[in-house]
Amino acid sequence: MAWRGGGFYNVLLPVVWEAERKWSVSTAPAAASPAHVSKKKSHDAAVRHFLLRRLHSLTGILFGGYLVIHLIVNATMIQGGNVFQTQVDKIHSLPFLTVIEWTFIYLPIIFHTVYGIWITFAARQNVFDYPYGKNIFYTLQRISAIIIVGFMLFHVLGMKGLLGNVLAFEPARATLSTVRHINVHWTVAYLVYPIGVLASTYHLANGFWTAAITWGLTISESAQRRWGYVCVFIFLLTFGCGMLAWIATLMNKQMVVT
Repeated sequence: MAWRGGGFYNVLLPVVWEAERKWSVSTAPAAASPAHVSKKKSHDAAVRHFLLRRLHSLTGILFGGYLVIHLIVNATMIQGGNVFQTQVDKIHSLPFLTVIEWTFIYLPIIFHTVYGIWITFAARQNVFDYPYGKNIFYTLQRISAIIIVGFMLFHVLGMKGLLGNVLAFEPARATLSTVRHINVHWTVAYLVYPIGVLASTYHLANGFWTAAITWGLTISESAQRRWGYVCVFIFLLTFGCGMLAWIATLMNKQMVVT
């Protein structure tokens, strides 16, 4: 018998300890490895980024649709008479106008602007390293976004009367107040609005083009090219409407009582 000198225990105990170790490993919750935790965090960040980019694209499409209508309505000023005033009256007769404005205009553009600013400053610009067409378009999209932020703040705050009564829009006197707003100073008439409209309509058209790619609507190069032609038309249409409204305000400058 191997009881002397602890020989039995020297043989048995290592076997028991190994069995206990295997049992505890099989029944205890497995601790996540650092690599697994890092991979999960990367996956969560990728999902969050994916959803935010889709929401950014969706809000851009929503506000872009409003901008198209806004510029077309403004272009009716070139027709003279009460045409523009009639369109404004129709808009301001809508029920729950404030709710509509905040739901479909203000909140979408606030999110689109804030997240767009983050994208602008987080992205690494390499247009000088790779001066390809699409890379140039992307860079111009970011530049136009910065311009739009300043232009939109001036336009909205001014039209709401927060920058003084002379810039305020009056629904009952739509044409007169718009003419007064544009012609308040030569820098507003000849710099702020032409540049602002150009940046806005370029950003709109190029944004529509990239949105189709983002949502998987234009996968092939030929589809992107065809949709590009449509977006060029959208740019020409909206910029043309903006310039018609701008010309109308300059032509009616004599309406402003100084």
